[in-house]
Amino acid sequence: MTPAGYQALEDEVSHLKGTERPSIIRMIAEARAHGDLSENAEYHAAKERQSFIEGRVMELEDKLSRAEVIDVSKLSGKTVKFGATVTLADEDTDAKVKYQIVGDMESNAKEGKISISSPIARALIGKSAGDTVEVAAPGGARSYEILKVQFV
Repeated sequence: MTPAGYQALEDEVSHLKGTERPSIIRMIAEARAHGDLSENAEYHAAKERQSFIEGRVMELEDKLSRAEVIDVSKLSGKTVKFGATVTLADEDTDAKVKYQIVGDMESNAKEGKISISSPIARALIGKSAGDTVEVAAPGGARSYEILKVQFV
């Protein structure tokens, strides 16, 4: 994963531990004060939320402990690999798109970050500017020309 992706996961863990945990503890204590726990919907909802938060913290900490952080700014080359920012032209519509190939946990198509395991990224890996790639997309096969490969 990239350093930015690693930092985003650390920030989420910090938020969950520093803000969400204390908040949920207060909610559980408040719900307990209302009496009978067997029919207390607030208590059950708070316990369910606590379970979700604890599970998410464990999942994120596991991913952080096993993460391999790659500084994209130190990468270079003319072929597409992890961390590359690739400018593509759709051969049918001539629409241009720009994607950065990142780890699974930090992918976000709206921000132009696609997972290394996505069909587009798998088709791009090892190719260079000027190459044409076929991508099996849910709406049918798409053909793209690689315009530019850069490491930012």
